[in-house]
Amino acid sequence: MISTRWLDRRTPYWQRLEALVDRTAAHGLHVLTRPELQELGLLYRQAAADLATVREDPASIRVAASLNRLLARAHHTIYSAERPTASGIWQFVAVEFPRTFRAHVRYCFAAFALFLVAAGVGAVLTAQDPEFKTKLLAPQMIETIDRHQMWTQSIVSIKPVASSQIMTNNISVTFMAFALGVTGGLGTIYLMLMNGLLIGVVATTCALAGMSVPLWSFIAPHGVIELPAIFIAGGAGLRLGEGILFPGVLPRRESVARAGAEAIRLILGCIPLLVVAGLIEAFVSPTDLAVPLKFAMAGSLFTLLTWYLLRRQATVDRLSGSRHQ
Repeated sequence: MISTRWLDRRTPYWQRLEALVDRTAAHGLHVLTRPELQELGLLYRQAAADLATVREDPASIRVAASLNRLLARAHHTIYSAERPTASGIWQFVAVEFPRTFRAHVRYCFAAFALFLVAAGVGAVLTAQDPEFKTKLLAPQMIETIDRHQMWTQSIVSIKPVASSQIMTNNISVTFMAFALGVTGGLGTIYLMLMNGLLIGVVATTCALAGMSVPLWSFIAPHGVIELPAIFIAGGAGLRLGEGILFPGVLPRRESVARAGAEAIRLILGCIPLLVVAGLIEAFVSPTDLAVPLKFAMAGSLFTLLTWYLLRRQATVDRLSGSRHQ
């Protein structure tokens, strides 16, 4: 339990942080001197550590809520004034996005699980009743599969245009997965299930036609990047939905604002992944490149993506932590 003495000792620092934030509310950060700016950053970090301590005491819920509101205001004051720079963009891509992904990996895995379950259902239904495919697939796609042809060959002749269209479509789907989080996550769940069901139906239809190798050799090179990006976007939508439905000790507006900020960082990190996936889907996936090379490329890209998201920055975090000790 937190003692009254500890609260009395920490409260002046919180009050000082609030005073600095109040001063910048109307006129911006430029009203603060350089020492005050440094003090603002220090007080913000100290208050964040204090909040973690307060949250461990069930009897201090009100103090935690008040301190959390102060931190939200301070965070907005500090970071809303930042302008994008090349170094800032690199910092986000190399550091912040992988860190944000790891902090929210359970939401991304939940989106993946929904997709996987629906894919299994689609595969089973199509295997039991091959005509089930007519409920989801376009007639033109079914006709090309029946002729043992891939419906993707037209991409080869219009690569630049196709690449642009693919990127636009993938980014639209990604933002849709996030935006549907405002439905309490129900829309995001529906989108993950429908995409999973569709891939299950397509995969089984191609398998029944003896076209599994052409299908997966097409999907694999870009899919190992594109699909994880969509699962991350689904995780962002689920995080937003959680913020709406389960605010916890926070006011609902503040809970939604926090969840939305975290989800947006996930979405922004997906964009460069989808750009790379779109280029591969237009210029590599539909070509006559040897099948083993396509699968080798897919394996290499997936290994690199896993290293980028889970291992590389974990090492940086440990090194950063050791420098601060």
